[in-house]
Amino acid sequence: MTLVNEPINRDQQKKKYCRFKKNGIKYIDYKDANFLLKFVNEQGKILPRRLTGTSIKFQKKVSQAVKRARHIGLLPYVTDSLK
Repeated sequence: MTLVNEPINRDQQKKKYCRFKKNGIKYIDYKDANFLLKFVNEQGKILPRRLTGTSIKFQKKVSQAVKRARHIGLLPYVTDSLK
């Protein structure tokens, strides 16, 4: 059995979408820490748009909400294991 390095077919990858546009969410609440954890990695860094699929409009709102939650102490700035 030989392993051949075949390129990944882009059609088979899951299409990214903006969950805010799909669900009609207009406001991102910075006090909802459990929701904001979906946009933060294990070290506490904000995930980029290319990984989450969020549109640029809502990515700015997400980053602002995460920063506000950090400022009032709902989310940590840096951590070893967040999730």
